[in-house]
Formats: sequence, structure tokens, C-alpha cells
Amino acid sequence: MKRLDFIFFDAGGGHRSAANALKAVIEQQGRPWEIRLVNLQEVLDPLDIFRKLTGVRMQDVYNHMLKKGFTLGSGALVVAMHAIIRLYHRQQVKLLTEWWKRNGAPDLAVSLVPNFNRALFQGLHLVSPGTPFVTILTDLADYPPHFWIERQEQYLICGTDRAVEQARALGHPDERVFATSGMILQPKFYEDLQVNREEERKRLGLAPERLTGLVLFGGEGSSWMLDIAKTVDRLGLGVQLIFICGRNQRLREQLLALKLNFPVFIEGFTAEIPYYMRLSDFFIGKPGPGSLSEALEMKLPVIVERNAWTLPQERYNTDWIREHEVGVVLKSFRQIGEGLSEMLDPANLAGFRANAAAVRSRAVFEIPEILAGLLHEKLREKGSQ
Repeated sequence: MKRLDFIFFDAGGGHRSAANALKAVIEQQGRPWEIRLVNLQEVLDPLDIFRKLTGVRMQDVYNHMLKKGFTLGSGALVVAMHAIIRLYHRQQVKLLTEWWKRNGAPDLAVSLVPNFNRALFQGLHLVSPGTPFVTILTDLADYPPHFWIERQEQYLICGTDRAVEQARALGHPDERVFATSGMILQPKFYEDLQVNREEERKRLGLAPERLTGLVLFGGEGSSWMLDIAKTVDRLGLGVQLIFICGRNQRLREQLLALKLNFPVFIEGFTAEIPYYMRLSDFFIGKPGPGSLSEALEMKLPVIVERNAWTLPQERYNTDWIREHEVGVVLKSFRQIGEGLSEMLDPANLAGFRANAAAVRSRAVFEIPEILAGLLHEKLREKGSQ
């Protein structure tokens, strides 16, 4: 049985989610592979200077920034982080080499993380020089330099034409760059779940026929959700909203305490995002690659914002939204009234819906075939030696 290492961390939720989704599909397909999930944060913990100084892991510092919205100037933070990564590069390679020596090298290594692919590649190849190393971009595009794509002999799996172009521009040959139809989504987004929208809306206390928006800002929610609720209430736009607050119980309580004059449903943390998306007509949230791709897979046009607070690796996503005409990009959610008016114009809404319905991502099913091809190629090369 072949062993594949899927390398992830928990700086943001998308990396672990993508690794788990791929693992689930591979197991469903019955492929003769052992999937080992490797948490890079745990491997590199001895070098985590944030933890040494504050007792808090680097990934937890990042997640706290997202929760509190402290993302202004995040581009400069990326530059500083890369300087620290370069400073400790040799030690990272040493830890990774020791880990693979201790736990055994895989037949194929798959990175679903940015920033550390140079160290991962070098650490693996010091232990097992012939092992293919694959980086799967879980963003729509790279944020160069040294974010996702490095100049090294590896394979790259890209979910957009833009990412493919970036890989080729850095000198990666076509045979090492693979294009998929989009981002990795959880298999549940492809389940044929039949939902009576009108009945389910009534069950949640919503009007069965009213246009419904899903407001979702990741697992920790956002204070913008309060502003959105108040603005929609003040303007009387004739819509209703489903708010998903994630683990932010205080935000949920604040929303529940509002005396709103339009129908709302307010949920905390839930694994049933596909269900709530099936009840909705459009999506409001940040332009993260995961939530954006999930919304479009469920045929929901989107309203997002782009400004100085937008994470630099997510700014291209707003260009992609405009290019594919699948929603509205605001300078700030303070303009949510204008954004909703643009979205809800009948001609606009029909166009956005049609364009959203045309965007399909099957990456979670396409990638196992790519990995199988690489394993077969490695086996063929060994047989010819």
C-alpha cells in the first residue's frame, strides 16, 4: 500500500479542511493508499518564536488576527514573516528531515500550505530524493514571492488559469503543472440533498418567498454582521438574512438582541453550511477562497469587500469575481445597502445567478487522479532503472 503525506496547518481553516476533503474522497474511491495527515505546526513547534515569547502558537496568533479583524497592513506582515522563515530555514529543514527519518518517508508528499514549501521540499529530499513533492494551491492565485510557488523541482496543482500562468512564469514546465476546475470543497457540497426551500424557510421563521441572503464570515464571524443587520433593517430592502456566527457566541447574542423589523435566522457554529446555502439566494461575506467557492458551487452570487484590510492573498479573488461577473465587490461593507440594491436589481440578479451556476469545481475528485498518475510515473521510473 502506498503512503501519501498530506501536510496542513491550522492558520485559517481552509488547509485542514482541504486535506480532510481529499482524504475522504480517496477513501470513498477505495484507492489502495494510506493517507497520513501531517500537522506542520506540530513538526515545527520547537522553532515557533511566537510561542517561545508569548506562549501562543504562530497559527493561533494569525487566527486571532482574523477573529478580531486586525488585518490592516497584512501585506507588510507577510514580508516580515517571510524574513523570519528565511532566518530559520536551516532549522526547519533539519526538523523536517528528522521527522521523516523518525516516521518514515512517504511515496508521495502533498503540501496544502503556503510559505514553507521550500523547506518541505528540501527536508523530504534529504531523506528520500526520489519522492515526488506536490503543492496544491488552496488560494485562487499565488501571492509572490515565496508564498505558494517556489523555483524547485516539484509538481503544482492550480485551481485557476491565473495560478497556472504564475507557475509557468517561474519556469515550471507544463508536465509539472496541473490545472483543476477550482478549489477543493468538502464532498457534502456535491450531495444530492433535496430541500423544500419554502417549507424549510418557514421552519426557521423566515418568509417562504422572500429573497434570502446568507451572511457568513468564517468560523469566528465578524462584527460587520451587526452593521449589515442594522443597515438592512434601516433601509427596508425587502430581503431576509441567515446569519452564521461560527464560534463567536457573543456575536450571536448581540444579533439575537437586536430588534429587527425583517425576518432573520441566527445560527452559531454549524457543519450544515450546504443546507443553509440551499435555502439562500445570495451570499455576503469575505472573499476567502473556501467560502467563495462553496457559495458558487451552490449557485449563489456573492457580495464581498476589498480594501486595505483584505488579506493580500485574497485580493485576487475579488478580481476573479468581477472577471466572471458572479457578484458585487464593495470598497467597504458600509456600502452594503448599495451592494444589495445592485445585487437585487432583477436583471443583475438573473445575470449573476446564471454566471454563478456556470462555475463548477470538481477539484476534490480531479486531484486523486492526478496523484495516481504521479505515483504510476514514479513506479514506471523505478522499473526502468
